[in-house]
Amino acid sequence: MMVLWGRLSSINVRKVVFTLQLLGIPFERREAGGTFGVVRTPDYLARNPNALVPLLDDDGYTLWESNVIVRYLAARDADGGLYPADLRQRFDAERWMDWQQTTLNGAGREAFIQLVRTPAEQRRQAAIDASVAATEPLWDMLDVQLAKQPYLSGQALTVADIPIACEMHRWRGLPLQHRSRPHLEAWYARMIALPAARGVLDLPLS
Repeated sequence: MMVLWGRLSSINVRKVVFTLQLLGIPFERREAGGTFGVVRTPDYLARNPNALVPLLDDDGYTLWESNVIVRYLAARDADGGLYPADLRQRFDAERWMDWQQTTLNGAGREAFIQLVRTPAEQRRQAAIDASVAATEPLWDMLDVQLAKQPYLSGQALTVADIPIACEMHRWRGLPLQHRSRPHLEAWYARMIALPAARGVLDLPLS
């Protein structure tokens, strides 16, 4: 059985859990990171020298970096349909995954840190405002993309949708005014309706 280290309060761990559940792969999750510790132990560092979560162990093969783990799982289970066989469609999906990590996550992270993980009396409104200003146009961009097709990379669910759905879960959970974006909202409704989303996209932020 696969072993996954990481706490579910981590967006990056949620990506991997969502993928495992979508593919129906049995796994054992072990709490690690944050208040659970573990990540600085010699055994963990030997597997992941970054001392971060998630960490996946597939029969002795260890892998870290959340989006890479998602790609690995999807490629490992080709019948699951998450990793397009067509080369161009596959790299279109991968492009959205990288965009989530390099652009969307960076824009919205500070609002999450300030509003969820920072005591109210220590919050910096300027940091929240800057994060919101950087993130809102990115959701607009996604709404335009999803007006063309039901999923980010075409007509079917792929690896592209997983990290962005986890990002959307985090953003929608923040106590902010959220503008109406009908195509984005319809896509997210499809994502949270998936049985595999249970225990991932229905969790409160922490």
